[in-house]
Amino acid sequence: MNTKLPTNNTGDKIVRIGHSPDPDDAFMFHAMTTNAFPTPGYDFVHELQDIETLNHRAMNKELEVSAVSIHAFPEISDDYALMNCGASMGEGYGPMVVCKKGVTIEDAKNSAIAVPGFKTSAYLGIRLCWGDLVYEVVPFDEIIPKILDGSYLSGLIIHEGQLTYVDHDLDVLVDLGVWWNEKTGGLPMPLGGNVVRKDLGNQTMEDVTMYTKMSIEHSIANPDTALEFAKKWGRGIDDETNKEFVSMYVNERTIDYKSEGRESIRMFLKEGQRIGLIDPNFDVDGMSFIGSGE
Repeated sequence: MNTKLPTNNTGDKIVRIGHSPDPDDAFMFHAMTTNAFPTPGYDFVHELQDIETLNHRAMNKELEVSAVSIHAFPEISDDYALMNCGASMGEGYGPMVVCKKGVTIEDAKNSAIAVPGFKTSAYLGIRLCWGDLVYEVVPFDEIIPKILDGSYLSGLIIHEGQLTYVDHDLDVLVDLGVWWNEKTGGLPMPLGGNVVRKDLGNQTMEDVTMYTKMSIEHSIANPDTALEFAKKWGRGIDDETNKEFVSMYVNERTIDYKSEGRESIRMFLKEGQRIGLIDPNFDVDGMSFIGSGE
């Protein structure tokens, strides 16, 4: 039986969308947030939280739609399906381990490494790349400061830290996007995706996915307004960095994963199964992507 959604005073279904307050997500959802185009029958309400919190909220089936880490998807796959739009993928770039100058890879591996969360795709990536070392969770926006103050020799950075680390004269020990690209023969590194709850029923799942895709297309077609909106969530980054970061993670593959993107997700999760971080019973090959036509 499909879950009956609450409605507003005009009878539109209220759908809660959870996404991070990062510039790429803000850019992606700008049109839906500001009612830039009509969404007949639906009233979208946006809830902004960091990705690790959203991962855990999805495990509790709290939101109808949410951004999640690809790493976390198998744990919620009984209740949610992946949309074929909304991808955050690194096209030969991605999360990276950074350190102060003079720190070697061996130094870093022999010390605790700061990571942004154990359910993030970045964490699955570093485990695949470097193996089972000592990792400690630190809020993503505190990782660079804690490297600078000496709390950690190295840390795994995500979001705009992938651009701003150069301002702090830090070195890169490994770029996981480059590593994954080379390991897979050129596939993009899967990081984040959007999910929609299955108990809404097929029609609502298709509708919400369609409107999400329209929102992404609207922002890409009208970038100046969407970038200005996205800058509000950039934690003080300048216009050029904001634009560069958004363009890294909102692009044609965000509109449609395409076959290589879907292949990369399946490979990423199978590799996670191989090292024991993903449930071995999860049917990777049976994954569906709402709106893909598969």
